[in-house]
Amino acid sequence: MANNGVDDFKSKLVGGGARPNLFRVICPFPAGTGGSIVNAEFLIKAAALPASTQGTIEVPYRGRKLKIPGDRTFETWTIKVINDTSFNLRNAFESWIDLVNPPASNSGVTDIAQYAQQVTVYQLDKVGNDIKSYGFHDCYPVSVGAIELSYDSNDQIEEFEVVFNYQYFLTSSTQYPGVQGGGIGSILAGLKSGIKSAATGAISRATGGIVNIGG
Repeated sequence: MANNGVDDFKSKLVGGGARPNLFRVICPFPAGTGGSIVNAEFLIKAAALPASTQGTIEVPYRGRKLKIPGDRTFETWTIKVINDTSFNLRNAFESWIDLVNPPASNSGVTDIAQYAQQVTVYQLDKVGNDIKSYGFHDCYPVSVGAIELSYDSNDQIEEFEVVFNYQYFLTSSTQYPGVQGGGIGSILAGLKSGIKSAATGAISRATGGIVNIGG
């Protein structure tokens, strides 16, 4: 007979369960935008652990459909920010968008290394330890939300949303060898190292061991 008592349930609920209000977001800002990574960690009041979406290819066959995995897609990611009277974070997010596309000139930086950052959201346990993380690679804002103003808004502090695009995310529990160190950059570095090693070996054999290939 199965044991279905509350004590059995309690024994399976590790750590008392993960809490949605125990998290932190590390959000670096591009140079020149003026954002404070420390302020962001305190004033980002809401975020999300992102969903994973795997596309499906359906292949019809005699009245049935064979389903095979399609392409992976990554939806936008949204945070909610508390606004203080310095407007530090709002100014920084607005400057970040202006860096890519200034409102007057409609032209900005095109090098992704100049405007994209890795933003990370951490799930914490009740002691404050990081127990799960999601790193968003090449992350940049596409929308800084409005702040509604009204004489009727008593006993409130201003808040606004920021929506991000990113290339992909990796988690602390599902990273793969060769990718976790930096994605495409790590793969290219590995290829370069492999080509250099093969070339060194070939030349060494041809010259009797006298060879020196620089980086």
